[in-house]
Amino acid sequence: MDQRVSLITLGVADMEVSASFYKALGWQQVESQDGVIAFDLIGQTLGLYPRAALAEELGMEESQIGGFSGLTLGYNVRSKEDVVPFLAQVEAAGGRVVKPAQDVFWGGYHGYFADPDGHVWEVAFNPFSPLREDGAFRWNGYG
Repeated sequence: MDQRVSLITLGVADMEVSASFYKALGWQQVESQDGVIAFDLIGQTLGLYPRAALAEELGMEESQIGGFSGLTLGYNVRSKEDVVPFLAQVEAAGGRVVKPAQDVFWGGYHGYFADPDGHVWEVAFNPFSPLREDGAFRWNGYG
């Protein structure tokens, strides 16, 4: 198996509310098949899919999926000063700050937020992993 994640699919309650949230963060929706809302990222795609349809596809009850499962998604920024304004943008778009921006024991600066469906994201500045010019992230940076 190649080391890559191609598609991240989030089961959502209301496709339009979720799409509006990500668009308010500046993401551009791309054309996709009916029933899927897609945002191309750097090297991956984030897909929004109705939670009930995802549960049916998995052969599960809708109540069995959703909520915090111990998984977080990460969004790295270029500077420590970018974290607080981004969290403010998240709140203005309808998200909820779960953990306010703060210094981290390992030398970075971060905060956490939840999107309208409760999917948890970390926004972080990691001085040891600077982003590439195009915004791509690699654990030890590009050097």
